[in-house]
Formats: sequence, C-alpha cells, structure tokens
Amino acid sequence: MKLIVGLGNPGLYYKNTKHNAGFWVVDKVARLLKGTFNRRKFNAHWAQGKHKNRSFIIIKPLTFMNLSGSTVKNFADYFKVTHEDILIIFDDISLKLGDIRLKAQGGAGGHKGMRSVIDAFGTNNFARLRFGIYTQKAHKDLSQYVLSAFKEKEDVMIRDKTLDLAAEAVLDWFDKDINFAMNRHNERRREISNHE
Repeated sequence: MKLIVGLGNPGLYYKNTKHNAGFWVVDKVARLLKGTFNRRKFNAHWAQGKHKNRSFIIIKPLTFMNLSGSTVKNFADYFKVTHEDILIIFDDISLKLGDIRLKAQGGAGGHKGMRSVIDAFGTNNFARLRFGIYTQKAHKDLSQYVLSAFKEKEDVMIRDKTLDLAAEAVLDWFDKDINFAMNRHNERRREISNHE
C-alpha cells in the first residue's frame, strides 16, 4: 500500500492559492490513476485504487495546513502503511516557480504543514516532493504571499507544464522508488530551469 498526501487548505477561499499546490498535484495524480476523491475519512477527502497491481491511497487533509499531521498519521496507522511507502507533496517558497525537488527525508524547511506531519509521526523519515512557488516578486509577508493566487501567466505555466512533471515524478516514485524518482527528476528540473 502506497500513501500519497497532498497538503493544502480546504474550502473555495483557498482553492487557487499558492499554498494549495499539494492539492493540485494529487488531483492530477488521481486523474492519471483513475481515482476519485469521493470518500471522506479521518477529516480528509481520499481516493483508493490499484495501479500495476499495487494499492494506493491518495489523501487531501481537510484540516488547515498546520494541523495536517494527525490526519496523515491516522491513515498510515489504519492502513498499516510504512514510512517508506508515504509521499508528502507540498508548496515550497524556497524553490523558484515551476521547479520541483524530491527528497527521501528531511526537515520541515519552515513549512507548517510539513512540521505538523513530522511532529505527528515523531520522525522525518518519509519521502517528499516540494513544489516551487517562489517568484522574484515574492512579498515580504510570506503568509500573505502563499495565501495569494498566481498571476494568470504563472498559473498557465504551472497547469500546462509543472503539474504534469510533478505528477510524473509521483508515478515514478510509485512504480519504482524515491531514489529512481530523485535521480530522474531532480536533475531534470535543473536542466529545464537552465534553459528557461
């Protein structure tokens, strides 16, 4: 069983904000895996299914970002998912817009949702995909910036290109492992960034 987690904030008010990049990615992944978020459990929308004979669960916590950890932990405990089979996807202000990075483990990097997950598990030993949201015009007030929407041109780039690449990285993690996904996509992102 693989557990794929997108972090974000619930509700229409936050739907198109930068802080919801994790939700956007798992929405894309769910479509590719033919899963639908038609279930609710442990204060999350979730989808379940099989891909290449391997079971998956995809969740979008309905708690606010800084309370996501308990929901993720409840799913992992209930379905007996090991740390090695969890992938957390979230926005990252330290990565430029359109960039992605995968890591096998690590700290929260100032992200409150990720901090909540680490605190709930008592470990940082699970994979994560960071989705870059930084632009040169990032506001000094980070909370205001992450809770704002992208400009139209930025939004088009993300939805036409970056979401596809992020979803592809998730599927590589799912089909292979985090090392394969990192080797393929982290280097690939650098190459793309250098040519843009």
